[in-house]
Amino acid sequence: MSEAALTNLPEWDLEDLYPSRTSAELKDDLRKVADGAKAFAEKYKGRVTELDGAGLGTAIAEYEELEEVMGRIMSYAYLVYAGDMSDPDIGKFFQTMQEKITLVSTDLLFFTLDINLIAEDRLLGLYEDATLARYRPWLDQVRALKPYQLSDEVEKLLHEKDIAGRSAWIRLFDETMAGLRFDMNGEKLPSQQVLHLLSSKDPVERKAAAKSLGKVFGENVRLFALITNTLAKDKAIVDEWRKTESPMTLRNLSNQVEDEVVEALSTAVQDAYPRLSHRYYKLKAKWMGQEKLDYWDRNAPLPEDDDRLIPWDEARDIVLEAYGRFSPELADLGREFFDKPWIDAGVRPGKSPGAFAHPTVPSAHPYLLLNYQGRIRDVMTLAHELGHGVHQVLAGPQGALLSDTPLTLAETASVFGEQLTFRALLEKEQDPKKRRVMLAGKVEDMLNTVVRQIAFYEFEVRVHTARREEELSPEQIGKIWMDVQKESLGPAIRMHDEYQYFWCYIPHFIHSPFYVYAYAFGDCLVNALYAVYQDAEEGFQEKYFDMLKAGGTLRHKELLAPFGLDASDPAFWLRGLKIIEGLIDELEELS
Repeated sequence: MSEAALTNLPEWDLEDLYPSRTSAELKDDLRKVADGAKAFAEKYKGRVTELDGAGLGTAIAEYEELEEVMGRIMSYAYLVYAGDMSDPDIGKFFQTMQEKITLVSTDLLFFTLDINLIAEDRLLGLYEDATLARYRPWLDQVRALKPYQLSDEVEKLLHEKDIAGRSAWIRLFDETMAGLRFDMNGEKLPSQQVLHLLSSKDPVERKAAAKSLGKVFGENVRLFALITNTLAKDKAIVDEWRKTESPMTLRNLSNQVEDEVVEALSTAVQDAYPRLSHRYYKLKAKWMGQEKLDYWDRNAPLPEDDDRLIPWDEARDIVLEAYGRFSPELADLGREFFDKPWIDAGVRPGKSPGAFAHPTVPSAHPYLLLNYQGRIRDVMTLAHELGHGVHQVLAGPQGALLSDTPLTLAETASVFGEQLTFRALLEKEQDPKKRRVMLAGKVEDMLNTVVRQIAFYEFEVRVHTARREEELSPEQIGKIWMDVQKESLGPAIRMHDEYQYFWCYIPHFIHSPFYVYAYAFGDCLVNALYAVYQDAEEGFQEKYFDMLKAGGTLRHKELLAPFGLDASDPAFWLRGLKIIEGLIDELEELS
């Protein structure tokens, strides 16, 4: 099948948010939310601690309405920007919107700070009001940050300076990465296309792609090291002021997960490296007729893989059929994304690399961004991001303050969607060779989600810890990267000098430090969840939908309890990792 199969990919239409960057609707919302924030501050500033239950519930509802409008504006601005980060006019628009919304949110900053001044015993009594009681999960999350809260003046300063500090450095990273071009046979390609070639059938093409990536990353490593150093130091300064226990403390709090749970996950995965990645890559090297795999062959197709291109319509049908086998309702929710212009799938210059599902706001709907290039991994990425989208739709009725799911559980529906799609494809395949190809692909996806992401997490821990002592040279960061990669990938992967620069392109390190463990959390959780599904006679789907609909109203313990699962139990993680081990066992038998 030719590259023509990848033409006519869908593009999103953002008019459900705003008609255009210059629309009257956008200007009206900017004016209304600015005026509304000032009126809100005039009404409530200095009075929050005096409000009764009904009054506080009403104030939070008014605050939520303002958050909804600000969320709509910034969702629109970011999605326009993600569509073309290389356009200076769009970059200017995005920055302008950030600055305007920062000013508005500064007027609202007092509200959460003042909520944390309410005495705990008094607040407990106020929950007798039903309106306020509904917002209790959000209030619990706000008050979890109370021990780290600074004075109002310092909080306001940090908030206002972010736009010219951390946010500016993130924008520099995004625009630099989007603007980089990599030489492939005389053609200049963006990063997402060259990274895709690391899974090419052609070994010469894989090596050329890796060398091109390494060359350009190396040429720009000083800039990426400066960005990384600056953001790590900025975080260290803020953490020092807030007296956090570790660089991970605030991330774990925002994820509503205990430090010891994250530590148990990380330790379990690192202890399992020899049983998982080390064993699998040794096996793959044997299949590829090599003693060791070069790092660019890590995700290479197996020799018997037909490596055909999968047209978009076929990818859609594969995913929706798999969703429908689990639940017709799930498939119906997913189908809406394809029937309406909610997906941007094509690869084009300046577009944000990778893939994401943006929830926007409950009064609108999510949008999906992909860089679809027709491989089975792209189909799995579609299944993943559609899972996010469906989750966001189901949680939307909780409202702007309660629909947001903690990152640890935000990956549940996405990874479960991948699992459903993979299992459906595997059941249809009877050819042993093709089944081995599919199983190997699934194992590699799991290793990329669990082992690789925990290695990323360990890389961040070491970088942020070292940065507290001194600025790190590109060579120091590169050494940390290489050490962690060798530990996680094992002796069957051969590193080359240019691989020391491959930390440069990972956006999570820049956008949201310590986010990455959420992927491993989600994968292990879904492995355990899927095992429950396979053993369940009935009622699983209903419990699953209830979990997704809960949004941010429940913590992981409460959400997993109906399934008999507990992420705080170290054995929970071993259960999830055993699933991956079992697939590798099956591959060894097939070999």
